[in-house]
Amino acid sequence: MQTLRQAKIGDKVKVVKIHGEGAVKRRIMDMGITKGVQIDVRKVAPLGDPVEITVRGYELSLRKADADMIEVENI
Repeated sequence: MQTLRQAKIGDKVKVVKIHGEGAVKRRIMDMGITKGVQIDVRKVAPLGDPVEITVRGYELSLRKADADMIEVENI
């Protein structure tokens, strides 16, 4: 299992599953991150927090705690 936090800069990944519960999971899904969507990893801050991604045509920054909840696979 690979999480979004483990993805490297330039990787193109597909969301397999979103872990977490309740409001946290709902917030991630409200940002457009749902099962099957493609994510491009654009930047990772020096200490790993935040991770900048492109999803559904817009740029988004995620905390590493949130990125850990998103299970992905390489395309």
